[in-house]
Amino acid sequence: MISTSLDMTQYACLISPVSYLVSPLIYSNKNQPRGVFLISLQLYFWNMPVKPTISFENLKVAFASKSDAELKRMYLVFALLNNKLVSNLGIAMTKIGFALHLPIKGIMKQTMFGHFCGGETITESTAAAQKLAEYGVESTLDYSVEGDGDEASYDETCAEILKTIDKAENQTSLPFAVFKVTGLGDYRLMTKVQAGEILSQDESLAFDRMKNRVDQLCHAAFQKGIKILVDAEESWFQDTIDAMAYEAMEKYNRETCTVYNTYQMYRHDMLARLKAAEEVAKVNGYVLGAKLVRGAYMEKEGERAAEMGYASPIQPNKLATDTDYNLGVEFCISNGVYLVSGSHNEESNQLVVRLIEKHGIAKDSDRVFFAQLYGMSDNISFNLADAGYRVLKYVPYGPVEKVMPYLMRRASENSSIAGQSSREFSMIKKEIKRRKSGDGRP
Repeated sequence: MISTSLDMTQYACLISPVSYLVSPLIYSNKNQPRGVFLISLQLYFWNMPVKPTISFENLKVAFASKSDAELKRMYLVFALLNNKLVSNLGIAMTKIGFALHLPIKGIMKQTMFGHFCGGETITESTAAAQKLAEYGVESTLDYSVEGDGDEASYDETCAEILKTIDKAENQTSLPFAVFKVTGLGDYRLMTKVQAGEILSQDESLAFDRMKNRVDQLCHAAFQKGIKILVDAEESWFQDTIDAMAYEAMEKYNRETCTVYNTYQMYRHDMLARLKAAEEVAKVNGYVLGAKLVRGAYMEKEGERAAEMGYASPIQPNKLATDTDYNLGVEFCISNGVYLVSGSHNEESNQLVVRLIEKHGIAKDSDRVFFAQLYGMSDNISFNLADAGYRVLKYVPYGPVEKVMPYLMRRASENSSIAGQSSREFSMIKKEIKRRKSGDGRP
């Protein structure tokens, strides 16, 4: 019998190699009994009782910032999301509404957009961030408008993100800025570069402009003492993004951590890539900043791999993703990597809390941040902040008609959102019941 004094990372170390080696068997009909046994074994290790360090069940803290009216809006939003048929119908109707220029903007602002976005402008989203700050939750303003795919739109996006950096300079509750490289240049150029194709003269100039925009943002963040996150994207041009991020780190992460790259742990090679990045940073004398997430493009990755006939880069199962995520945060914290743990998974957040305590890292240090999306997992965010940890909310903003199509497509592409909405809906119902019982708001 293995002692339950072992922490979750030690369980992971025991079971991960087995899971990785036999993962092809798990989906093989011929080996189904063995696969089922190994899944059960892994579940046994990961679910052995470990006393939680912090409770995420305190709904009074989780929803402290919400009025009864806001809670009712949340109920409506997640009731819709929790019904797949209604959700899909709503997404389709909203797309049609925007395409036909129907007057649905007001409805969106009072429902989906109003819940998941901070506002249409920097000023509106800053107000949302200030409200979060009253409860100890920090923010990053995430300009979520997809450009038109031309140089003018790339310049416009770059200029807007520079404004978020300027705003963050004077707002202690905004320690980070964030950007997607695809907002600054053509993904097709990055795809060509990763594939080793030769760019034409015009393409080379466009690619250089993209790189210059990336450097401009990282330099501005460095000059103003703001951290900046480079979002992860699809695997077929992620290497190109990585190269830009590491080039920026080598310039701006010499004494402190300004630039963070993002690692999607649903890729089976990502833990090894993370470790390799740490080694390169150490050899070259700069600090590695890493934001770890499970990943957002799983369906798209699988479809492209099947269509083009190459092996999928995605983990064989969710357990493998969970294992590598947890091993990844343990590696970062143990090796001096500056970490943003982007997770809505309660076990992973509990693990990070234990690792912070184990390594004697101050709760208010900038070594480790927790991160969740605005409008989701408030039970995690607010309870962590209430306990003194540094918690970051991604606060999307932009014009309703430009942001909503992006959010809806991401929702339809990302199957994990369905499970999350079910959990959110359950907690909201419990909180409404708690308030009706007479306990009331804090």
